[in-house]
Amino acid sequence: MPQRIEALKQWLQDELTFRDYTLKPASADASFRRYFRVAHEGASFIVMDAPPDKEDSAPYIRVARLFFDIGLNVPEIIDMDLEQGFLLLSDLGNRLYLDDLNAGSADRLYGDALGALAAIQACTPAGGVLPDYDRDLLMIEMALFRDWLVERHLGIALTGAQVAMLDTVFEVLAENALVQPQVCVHRDYHSRNLMVTGQNNPGILDFQDAVIGPVTYDLVSLLRDCYISWPRAQVEDWALGYQELALQSGILRIEHEDPKQFLRWFDLMGVQRHLKAAGIFARLNHRDGKPGYLADIPRTLGYVIDVTARYDELAGLGEFIMQDVIDRLD
Repeated sequence: MPQRIEALKQWLQDELTFRDYTLKPASADASFRRYFRVAHEGASFIVMDAPPDKEDSAPYIRVARLFFDIGLNVPEIIDMDLEQGFLLLSDLGNRLYLDDLNAGSADRLYGDALGALAAIQACTPAGGVLPDYDRDLLMIEMALFRDWLVERHLGIALTGAQVAMLDTVFEVLAENALVQPQVCVHRDYHSRNLMVTGQNNPGILDFQDAVIGPVTYDLVSLLRDCYISWPRAQVEDWALGYQELALQSGILRIEHEDPKQFLRWFDLMGVQRHLKAAGIFARLNHRDGKPGYLADIPRTLGYVIDVTARYDELAGLGEFIMQDVIDRLD
């Protein structure tokens, strides 16, 4: 969109009085937002380009200030022009967690990320500041799997029995989310939205969709990441380690100390998220012309198959994915 590039340059020059700067693409995400790195007078900044007719920047600003005020390492908002949809932000660097994670670094990096997650959950604001992750939203998200992956991408015409099975499973997964302690949820807390930083690690990005929701949602986003996987035993060890931290921090109460219950919450929450993610990856391809995410669908559904094999009430979903979905993926 060359018009927006020109408008962005005009804003930097006229409103912010930047001179002799360089402007380079920094990243793009799964929305209409784009990010540019600006080097000016020996300093580096990030400019968010969020077209106001497609993206509402108010939630980003609200959550950025909430997280910044409690000491989390999120981009500082330096300047903004909401009429044009431009924000000037501090630069957290270009070292993604995804690029640095390996067997030798995982405990340290995840330890930092889990510590930051505890801070996010402990700061849960009073009602009304963030929207609730309610039943309607949970159901809308899971419908993305059916509508975009199964029907649109794979062209599967569901039978009445399959529709009924999916409806029943969706109810089980929604109920699992709603019975959990409700906390501040980043909602996209994974290795592509966390940055490795020299101080106050990690840098945290893409938090504008934060809600009040289930305590295990961000945990499973991080540990059963759509972009990198780890052995089940290791994942469960990290998850139960976080349960201990949450109990010590007062995020969880004494009645939440049963590890079997916590792992059930964690497992089923992951199925809900991964169904949503698989649907979004298909939608990004068909609606937004971004096919690159299709390669992440097999890993994402692999988590679902693994978990459904351990829970009788989810067995039908696992069988459906194995028999009707996996073999049709490109």
